Amino acid sequence: MNNCFQKQSYIFARNMDITLKQRFDSIIFDLDGTLWDSTAGVAFAWQSAKEEVDYVKYDITAEQVAGIAGMAYDAIYDSLFPELNTEQREAFKLICAKKELDTLAIRGGVLYPNLLTTIGALASEYKLFIVSNCQSGYIEVFLDFYDLREYFTGFQSYGTKGQPKAENIKDIVSEYELKSPVYVGDTQGDYESSRKAGVPFIFAAYGFGYVPKGSIAKIDSLLDLVEIL
Repeated sequence: MNNCFQKQSYIFARNMDITLKQRFDSIIFDLDGTLWDSTAGVAFAWQSAKEEVDYVKYDITAEQVAGIAGMAYDAIYDSLFPELNTEQREAFKLICAKKELDTLAIRGGVLYPNLLTTIGALASEYKLFIVSNCQSGYIEVFLDFYDLREYFTGFQSYGTKGQPKAENIKDIVSEYELKSPVYVGDTQGDYESSRKAGVPFIFAAYGFGYVPKGSIAKIDSLLDLVEIL
């Protein structure tokens, strides 16, 4: 370790709550904007779906996909396609869902820097989980594409039961009898969900959203988690 890195680590630790070490037995992660960025692949898949129907008139961009990060999967289509009737929206959602999983299974997404190193280090100390507002199969694609299943004890998505993220967090805590979990996410919605679930929140400031207050810590990279936890 060079002197520059030592100095940076010291400054970082000095500015964080060092009492976070040994406070938790598990870490629950959001996925999009926290572990990876799949917006390009998702936009490509949804644009491909658009070409199969005659009632979606506008192109779908990665910027639009980033803008709805963290929303419940069904609510995304209400937000992006308000002009569609219920039948059209449901039909288009099914086409998008399949193309999304097929596309990401082939091309993956963009992992945030040092993800593999960070997950490997944390898994030796904590039980790791993922709770995301995505469709069923989406977390599995992420885990399988990067061969990460061995590091995560469990996961739950919106598509599993169709319930809010707060309830999915509660389910993970209850099912695995977690005593002191912490949730890591990047949006205000993530924070609100963790708060409702009674789980402390760490804000991933490098992601898609902004959380002005309420988090117990802010990280500017995944590797920061190794430093503070």
